[in-house]
Amino acid sequence: MYNEEKCRFTKTHEWAYKDGEFAVVGISNHAQEEISDIVFVDLPKPGRVVNAGENCCVIESVKSASEIYAPVSGEIVAVNEALNADPALVNREPHAGGWLFKIKMTNPAEYDNLLDLAAYKATIQK
Repeated sequence: MYNEEKCRFTKTHEWAYKDGEFAVVGISNHAQEEISDIVFVDLPKPGRVVNAGENCCVIESVKSASEIYAPVSGEIVAVNEALNADPALVNREPHAGGWLFKIKMTNPAEYDNLLDLAAYKATIQK
């Protein structure tokens, strides 16, 4: 659904997919593999305003809890409610049904400064 090739990435493993003035956000396939079996996602509340790099979500697995950071600044306008009933959807479909939240961007230039797929892959192969 959110083509990995067209996504932008953070060094902290979040991805963003630009959809007009919105950015759909999730975690990379690499991140979900590292986190492993996801059992709970504490989604942010719609209406919350976040700054790029701000902790706004927590993913819990059988082995740890991982903070998820906003890749861009703006208002959270939607969350993936399906994760409340099936948090493992993030493991199965990190770039499709496992998206986390949607942000109405206040500074679209932040999106342009995120890593493309090749640059992101270079950071995880170090």
